[in-house]
Parts: sequence; C-alpha cells; structure tokens
Amino acid sequence: MVRILNKENTLLNRFIAEIRDVRIQQDRMRFRRNLERIGEVMAYEISRTLHYTPRTVETPLGEAEVMLPDEEIVLATILRAGIPFHQGFLNYFDDASCSFVSAYRRYSKDNSFNIRVEYISSGEITGKTLLLVDPMLATGASLVLAYESLVEKHGRPDKLHVAVGIASEEGVEYAKKHLPAAGTTIWCGAVDAELTVHSYIVPGLGDAGDLAYGPKTEFVLP
Repeated sequence: MVRILNKENTLLNRFIAEIRDVRIQQDRMRFRRNLERIGEVMAYEISRTLHYTPRTVETPLGEAEVMLPDEEIVLATILRAGIPFHQGFLNYFDDASCSFVSAYRRYSKDNSFNIRVEYISSGEITGKTLLLVDPMLATGASLVLAYESLVEKHGRPDKLHVAVGIASEEGVEYAKKHLPAAGTTIWCGAVDAELTVHSYIVPGLGDAGDLAYGPKTEFVLP
C-alpha cells in the first residue's frame, strides 16, 4: 500500500513547500526543523494505523481507561540526511528502539554508481514493527538495501512502514517490487515524476544531506 500525504490539504504541505523553496532552504536550521516537522506529521499518520489495547491509568481522583498502542516500534534511518527526519518520528515514538544504517553511493569514472552499506547499528527487530525513514526516495536502491541488510543481521519485522519526505515515481515502484508485499506500507509526503540520469528527483529539493549539514566532498573508498 502507498499513501501520498500531500494529496490532502494539511500543514504538511507548508513544510514540504519550505524544504523545496530555494530561498528558504538555505537556512540550514530551518531546513532541518522542517524535516523534523514532516517526520512528526508522518509519525502521527502512521500512529493511526497501529493496533491499540485498553489500559487503565490512575489519576489523582480515580481511574481512566485509555487506548494505547501495543506494537513494539523500531525506528531505523539512513545516515546522514535521515537524522533530523528520524528525530521527528522519535519525538512521537519516544520509546522506540533506534537503528542506523550508513549507506553511500560508490561512483565509477563514468558517473555510474552502486550502493554500499558500510555500517549497521541495530537491536533485534524480529516480530516488531519497523519504521524505515529517509527524507528522499530516488531510485529506491539505498532504502531496499538498508532493509535487506537489517533483516539479514537482525531479523524480519512483523510489519514495515517506509516513510519518505519526497519520492520519485520510479523509486516508489522499485520499493514496491523489492520490499515484502504483505505488511508493508509506503508513506510519501510527495511524489515527483522525474528522475535525472544522475538519480536526482525533479523538481525535488536538491541534496537533503548538504542542505541540512553543508556540502561534502565525494570520494571513492579503496
């Protein structure tokens, strides 16, 4: 299942507009905060789909029954652009376990590239609900490889929620094809039609990592 949230008129559209806007996005602190706010909105939307059970809490004057989620959440992100986006989800799922994947594009001289996973920090995810979050879904290869690497080392989740700020149509189709069909929901803030030959989303927003933390120097590891 794919959910595209900017098709509804909510404040999410303002935050997406600001991370796209070439003038506003130059303010790195505001850019990071907008990614965080998009994460918060998406966390709320995902929370509406979780399983809940009644619990009784004691107040100063008596007892109250409340419905609370009972799924064990693991929140995973891909470094480095995913950090502020991840924080938005963590603000709401504040008792979640957290996993981190370091993945990068390894370029060849002809500008082609493949995706390498360099590092994973995670606990066991078997039988849990995995939220795999990343601001951008371009080709989809990094996200799928991150998921496969987590499963290989730390077990298979019971449910998978993929949450991305801006996706390409190609990336969404790739994710649908390569992620488990059962129990998977892909949440997108917005979906753009075009992907360049260098795998940048158009109109997109540029390089989310650079906008959040400053330009980097690309290099190929030996």
